[in-house]
Amino acid sequence: MEKMTDSCASTSLYEEESEPEMDSMESHGSVISHLLSQVKIGMDLTKVVLPTFILERRSLLEMYADYFAHPNLFLSVADMPTPKDRMVQVVRWYLSSFHAGRKSGVAKKPYNPILGEIFRCHWNFDKSCGGKEELNVTSSTNSSKTSDPLSPVPWCEDNQLCFLAEQVSHHPPVSAFYAEHRAKKISFNAHVWTKSKFLGLSIGVHNIGKGWINVLEYGEEYVLTFPNGYGRSILTVPWIELGGTTTITCAQTGYHANVEFLTKPFYGGKRNRIVCQVTQPGEKKPFLVINGEWSGVMEAKYSDGQTEIFANVTEIPVDKKIVKPISEQEDNESRKVWREVTVGLKINDMDKATAAKCLIEQKQREEARIRKEANLTWETKFFKEIKDGGWMYHAPLVTRLTNTTNLVQ
Repeated sequence: MEKMTDSCASTSLYEEESEPEMDSMESHGSVISHLLSQVKIGMDLTKVVLPTFILERRSLLEMYADYFAHPNLFLSVADMPTPKDRMVQVVRWYLSSFHAGRKSGVAKKPYNPILGEIFRCHWNFDKSCGGKEELNVTSSTNSSKTSDPLSPVPWCEDNQLCFLAEQVSHHPPVSAFYAEHRAKKISFNAHVWTKSKFLGLSIGVHNIGKGWINVLEYGEEYVLTFPNGYGRSILTVPWIELGGTTTITCAQTGYHANVEFLTKPFYGGKRNRIVCQVTQPGEKKPFLVINGEWSGVMEAKYSDGQTEIFANVTEIPVDKKIVKPISEQEDNESRKVWREVTVGLKINDMDKATAAKCLIEQKQREEARIRKEANLTWETKFFKEIKDGGWMYHAPLVTRLTNTTNLVQ
């Protein structure tokens, strides 16, 4: 297994199963019980070492890329003719962006990214996903390269959606990520850090941070927040649910959305339910109310009485991200960093996976010690800290397009 080909590493290593994982989780129940005996309710789990078998075979940085598993929904925001239509499309993309990150029925934990780790990918569009016709972009064979060294993924073309994530801080563990489509003049920037707490029979993960969409053609910025996550039934077969209230606002147009992620009642009720209310500028009563499940069907009801299926994520194809083969990746790219851990988990060799994970963590601690002794601060590569404590891609599309326009003039 040590000499797996890149093509295999790009496919089978990262494919999710469900039933075998459930069996595995149940067989390790006693280990989880032993772990839980060491923690107390309300305790911060940041420094608690979790058993290797509950790890998902990918980094948290890669999981964030799944917000764009339906890239056509995101890019269509730039095609909408009015501020109202664009706000509704932002909401449609946002509510449809969570299910793809949970491919398995089992709640597993992605790898905690190491400081300086990055993940890069992009998406193509073709007739099979409906993207080419819907987005009205040319075939990739005819499109031009960006020829832009400041692009987050410099080898991508103008009509491809590209994504870059970087672990910019270790304490607290902040991940920053950025996506853009140059031809559509739309981009997304976000920073998130998680704080986990033990809640008894579940684990709560508070997502701290925000994201913002820039629709450059119209000078609009949509600022959004992220729901919290909960790992339930952790003594048996754990499952994930989202909870809390999030918002989407556009200061330029005055549109606002309020989203409630409803947690399942202890008895009865459905999982993954949401209620979303979208309001127009200067009004308190919503013109659009959306009900349903973020993992299934969501229905819309407008103030004029019209109703429709707002989104059905079970019928929307997931566009697979395109990642460079591991042999062509830099040493700090996610799949290369965690390759041996991933192989161990894939072949169910937990000793191998645990040993590989320990080596990575030991190296990270040693590098941190050396920096501390030399009084050196960590310097990020692609993101810069901004005044509100957030993080921003160092060369966003709006800046690069503005500079290009000025040069032409």
